[in-house]
Amino acid sequence: MNELELKKSRLAQRKKRIRHRLMGTPERPRLTVFRSHKNITAQLIDDISGRTLCATGTNTKALSGQIKDGGNCKAAEIVGQHLAEQARMHGIRKVAFDRNGRRYHGRIKALAEAARKTGLEF
Repeated sequence: MNELELKKSRLAQRKKRIRHRLMGTPERPRLTVFRSHKNITAQLIDDISGRTLCATGTNTKALSGQIKDGGNCKAAEIVGQHLAEQARMHGIRKVAFDRNGRRYHGRIKALAEAARKTGLEF
């Protein structure tokens, strides 16, 4: 197994371990974050009914004018603020944060803190 395959398998193990104990409900949906090199996306998921309640990302039409490069902390902050505003419109105040196996650092942290400042509790 080469180094890249080992990294991917460890990420998959961390994701599985986190998702085993984390569940989104209609009252407290799961805020999951996905990041790639160029973009970052976040969505609120109700795992009981299997529905995505709201989602946003750096490549969505609503944010395309505000963000030039989607792979930095500033873009993650904008996505976090936009998702928190959408959640408040849906009447959602509390969420369970799913960092998707990634470290709470950099873009993940920037998105989470921006969502907290805009009014989400987790």
